Amino acid sequence: MAFDPELATQAYMATLKGAARAKSDAYFEGGYWLILAEFLVTLVANLIVLRLGWAARLSRWARSKAGPLLAAFLFAVPYLLLITIITAPYVLYTDFFREHAYGLSNQGFAEWGGEQLIFIAVDTLLAALLWMGVHAAIRHFPRNWWLGGAGLTIGVMMVTITLAPVYLDPLFNDYTPLPDGPVKTEVLKLARANGVPADNVYLVDASRQSDRISANVKGLFGTTRIALNDNLMKQDIHEIRSVMAHELGHYVLNHMWKLIITVALLIAVSLAVVAVGTPWLLTRFGGRWGIEGMADPGVLPALTLVISLVFFLGTPITNSMIRVQEQEADVFGLNAARAPDGFARIAMKLSQYRKIEPSPLEEVIFFDHPSGHTRVITAMRWKAEHLDASDIK
Repeated sequence: MAFDPELATQAYMATLKGAARAKSDAYFEGGYWLILAEFLVTLVANLIVLRLGWAARLSRWARSKAGPLLAAFLFAVPYLLLITIITAPYVLYTDFFREHAYGLSNQGFAEWGGEQLIFIAVDTLLAALLWMGVHAAIRHFPRNWWLGGAGLTIGVMMVTITLAPVYLDPLFNDYTPLPDGPVKTEVLKLARANGVPADNVYLVDASRQSDRISANVKGLFGTTRIALNDNLMKQDIHEIRSVMAHELGHYVLNHMWKLIITVALLIAVSLAVVAVGTPWLLTRFGGRWGIEGMADPGVLPALTLVISLVFFLGTPITNSMIRVQEQEADVFGLNAARAPDGFARIAMKLSQYRKIEPSPLEEVIFFDHPSGHTRVITAMRWKAEHLDASDIK
């Protein structure tokens, strides 16, 4: 009987059924509502800060303590911490209680809370520095500040990507060189065969946080590292090779640089909308909020209202941008690892927290990675075209 990719795919789909499939679907579909909920929570939190006059008072305090440049930083830090406190119940539910309810977290509250505090500190510092730069652009270039704001945002993003593998990620996990053995040998063989300059592979102790399988090739300007987590190490060698070939594909296909360029354009467009929308908000409500204009550092909450709306409405666009790159990396990984069944098995395991068979519209709007069904059918079609090869797994 001839190999049928559709039938082979359905055979894989049938391995996730009953309560397990219902749980996976419920978790992911609940995430659809969380996109809306996160937008509304951000909206409400910033309106609270504005309507109660907290932003105006913080702004006056910051301007009384420093000149315009530093005042923006002094405003941003307490403002961001205030927003963090207001949104804490939502974050506690989504990132802790909900993850435990679906069996997707291995952390106790103390450990999770400790990591949250580190994340808040780093995120607050970076965001405050960015606002200091963006606010300077607003003051010096009131008509075209959004161009400078976009450039500064991309600059901060690139610095973060560069520093992440060496300085930021180790704040949350231990990264240790993978011991010599079959896995390290296979990963480095894949890297060398595809022109990836690597002489080491790092192991991440991610099982402290969850049982999710993951790997990455991260960094820029000489900080690039190949890493896989200890959950992936528990899988068979063909599954490991499939995942690592996919991650190497992102590097070989220059996805990071392509994403940076695309994100730069999106941020520029988004900030152009913000540059129009925020003054409109201030005209209508600025007096009531006590915000004196765009040059007031306290304008940040109003600006956040507009950009949150832009990003919320742009969710299908950003998801599709990432999903297309992931699909390209899937195909690269299949060609490099030549392990279609290993790839299909991993796709099914990832469906523990991703809906396995969404409708086409769901996948376009809500998925930033191809669905399990898309990945399995891609692998089975690849397999159908290579049945005569002796090295596929």
